[in-house]
Amino acid sequence: MRKPLIAGNWKMNGTKDGITDLVTILVAGEVNNVDMLVIPPFVYLEQVGRELGESGIRLGAQNVDWRAQGALTGEIEASMLKEVGCELCLTGHSERRQLFAETDDQVACKFKACLEHDVTPILCVGETLQQRQAGQTMEVVLRQVRSVMEAVGPAGIGQGIVAYEPVWAIGTGESASPEQAEEVHGNIRQAIARDGPATAEKLRILYGGSVNSENAAELFRMEDIDGALVGGASLIGKEFLTICELAARGMEN
Repeated sequence: MRKPLIAGNWKMNGTKDGITDLVTILVAGEVNNVDMLVIPPFVYLEQVGRELGESGIRLGAQNVDWRAQGALTGEIEASMLKEVGCELCLTGHSERRQLFAETDDQVACKFKACLEHDVTPILCVGETLQQRQAGQTMEVVLRQVRSVMEAVGPAGIGQGIVAYEPVWAIGTGESASPEQAEEVHGNIRQAIARDGPATAEKLRILYGGSVNSENAAELFRMEDIDGALVGGASLIGKEFLTICELAARGMEN
């Protein structure tokens, strides 16, 4: 059975004091039988790493550049993330794709760079509302997955994590139904299984998009949903812990 992963993407939010308060709540309430991950802004990575201390909560980054260190003002290389304690890193989040025009090829390069520096990449994939309404969901999602598969192969993608985040559900209060999410998750797993059945079986596929304590339990009952990439709800300590607890119960069932 795949161990659930609950990742909190704090995006561009937080203050030093507020983050200390949040991390204190999370460490005190750490949930067993679930991998917990926090993904703060770059400037707070070292602070959060220190405050997580000896807890089992893992540290991740929101973005990375695929190139080696050099004249790239404002960018962060994977080895830098590793040096400050990051174990995981988001790649291809829809906000990066939409607001910063990241291409599938660039996302694949970022995924590969993370693997090369022993940072576990989380590949974010998902369709816009217009694409869903046009019946293009699987075409878009599988294209995004295939781009990474072509760069690193089935074994490579198996060293990472996939997160399905329908763009129309991110930060809108709308969430895909458990059945809609499961359909996409199942198709992703099947597509990977064609080249790497063992990899597909072990691969964790998270759901993201307005996940909260009210809808999490139903999502976690789905066979191919292995956790969540949580946005706004991850900024509220007790709410995030409740989602983690629901994931742990889902594993028991």
